[in-house]
Amino acid sequence: MIAVSSNEALSTLDELSDAEPEDAEPTQLGRATLPPWVIASLDFQTHPRSLHVVGVRRENRALFQRLSTIDDPAERGRVFDEYMNVKFYLHDWQEHESSARQSLKNSYLRFLRGWGVDSGSIEGAVLKGWVESRFGIRPRYHRAPIEPGTRSYLPFARDRMLGHARTNAIDSQLDLLFEFCQYELRRRKQPRFLLYRGTYDAEQHRIGTRYDKRDYVVVMNNLCSFTANRERAWEFGSTVWQVEVPAQRVFYFPDLLPRSVLGGEEEYLVFGGEHRVTELTA
Repeated sequence: MIAVSSNEALSTLDELSDAEPEDAEPTQLGRATLPPWVIASLDFQTHPRSLHVVGVRRENRALFQRLSTIDDPAERGRVFDEYMNVKFYLHDWQEHESSARQSLKNSYLRFLRGWGVDSGSIEGAVLKGWVESRFGIRPRYHRAPIEPGTRSYLPFARDRMLGHARTNAIDSQLDLLFEFCQYELRRRKQPRFLLYRGTYDAEQHRIGTRYDKRDYVVVMNNLCSFTANRERAWEFGSTVWQVEVPAQRVFYFPDLLPRSVLGGEEEYLVFGGEHRVTELTA
């Protein structure tokens, strides 16, 4: 992981609260502690604030209390994985028949792996749909551009529905995964990351303010893959963007869990919205 060591980074770390405020209430457009136009804004990239899915920390207080007693991050990952297995009965799938068996087998790990293979898959639709439902940030692309309120939204909605039909409480699993991710970033003192994203369709992204020829704002899909490996990013597109990502926008990072999920690409899953990027030259 690459953390930016500066006064600004330390300030960001201070703002990444380890606990959900007791009086936190969900916004009208999601279940997060901040509204979508804040989370997706350029200002949030440069001046982030603590972000939570309301109620998840409180409902799982015993887990986070136990994690607070463990110094080894790998052991914390194992404890989290075991907790998920027990809470959502993920370890019981072999004891069930037919649809119930398949539902339990299709855990959050299956959806992360599905995203790693193809973000335009059914699993990808479920993850993008989770971001939309919890944080209010609408997807902009799923195999094709999406315009809310038009027929272009229907393939995404269909894939999301199919994904939900084949699993057990996947949104609740993802809620807890996000809160664990944010907890871990706090414990590991990782306020920011320098990440890279390669794309072949740069011209299809909405471009905001331009500060220079290679320094501008890109409005990205509500969930995107990034890598910490600059050279690897060129394998995924003819245009590569360098982005400084605050921890509060990170949903998953490579060694969060005790087992490999997204392969060896040093892949990060990051919330979209406005990102100021630097376009690199080959």
